[in-house]
Amino acid sequence: MDVSGGQSVYPLHRCKTIHLVRHAQGIHNVEGEKDHSAYLSRHLFDAHLTPLGWQQVDNLRKHVQTSGISKRVELVITSPLLRCMQTAVGVFGGEDSTDGTDVPPLMVTDAGESNHPAISSLNCPPFIAVEGCREHLGVHWCDKRRSISEYKPLFPAIDFSLIESDDDVLWELDVREKIEDVASRGIEFFKWLWTRKEKEIAIVTHSGLLTHTLAKFGGNCHPDVKSEISKRFQNCELRSMVLVDRSMVGSDSSATNYPGKIPSGEDAPSDLACTTPDGLPN
Repeated sequence: MDVSGGQSVYPLHRCKTIHLVRHAQGIHNVEGEKDHSAYLSRHLFDAHLTPLGWQQVDNLRKHVQTSGISKRVELVITSPLLRCMQTAVGVFGGEDSTDGTDVPPLMVTDAGESNHPAISSLNCPPFIAVEGCREHLGVHWCDKRRSISEYKPLFPAIDFSLIESDDDVLWELDVREKIEDVASRGIEFFKWLWTRKEKEIAIVTHSGLLTHTLAKFGGNCHPDVKSEISKRFQNCELRSMVLVDRSMVGSDSSATNYPGKIPSGEDAPSDLACTTPDGLPN
């Protein structure tokens, strides 16, 4: 009999806290709002942030600092598209100035037409770029990435080692990725997170990937909770969630559990001592 009242209990070491972030406003968002066919335009290739987008980044940065999120995040994962990397380093990176240090910056000055100073990699978590959290693939030029060899000089401290191909071999000019394939890719990405040791991770990605992936979750929840999980993300919105490993995908042992009975001794529970052989109370 289910007496939980809709609540669930899970071991802490089978949970991760993930902070899901949609990139800030890009030039494609502005043009696409006016005319959806603009997404087909080559001049929106690998769209960069607008000046308003950078203001959104600055405001989210203030939030993650005042809320304490920035101190708890152990890893930042970003889609390898310009607008996501600009958002990721702007929100979770170090201070703007890198003068007087030999440490490579997360972003160089004016990277991707940003008109933004360099962003330091000091006093912030590591950053890695992952193809699995890219936007809906194909047809829309804003969702096609540059070569990794072009990105590396712009974002020297981002780790691109998990991306196998220098060129974008996933995007196709005349084939749009099916929605169910976007969702499946997102779910595989979430499963991949369990291969990481970090327990609190920020993920900077895209509206399509988030919308279609999160729609697959929350089916056993109250409708309001499911809606809270899967509603569309605004530009530069952050939503914190707990990812639960129900199927033993992860293998990490608990860092906080304590086995007890050290030193060993008798420990018969009192509730057992007060029952008859058939399990009923005396």
